[in-house]
Amino acid sequence: QVQLVESGGGLVQTGGSLRLSCAASGNIFSINSMGWYRQAPGKQRELVATIFDTGDTTYADSVKGRFTISRDNPKNTAYLQMNSLKPEDTAVYYCKMNYIHSSWRESLDYWGQGTQVTVSS
Repeated sequence: QVQLVESGGGLVQTGGSLRLSCAASGNIFSINSMGWYRQAPGKQRELVATIFDTGDTTYADSVKGRFTISRDNPKNTAYLQMNSLKPEDTAVYYCKMNYIHSSWRESLDYWGQGTQVTVSS
């Protein structure tokens, strides 16, 4: 069994900040990458940011300079610090992990349940 527990979503005013957390546990040998995606009503899910086991990061153009993804490897936890939030950042944010299963030793993807972020104007 693998679990991803997300937290930190909520309601914030324009210009405010939130910090999302994604904690992984279970049959994990190693984690290749952890990323955050978001899906607004009526829109497709989109990639927001990814952090790799090397520490390299990627960001969507729409969040560059405002969002920062980080990772605590011993805790198998990823964070998304979101600053200068805008109403268009409103969405359900999902954590996705690409990992090596401890028993099967194959690369798998696993998604969290999502956490709502609402930015009021």
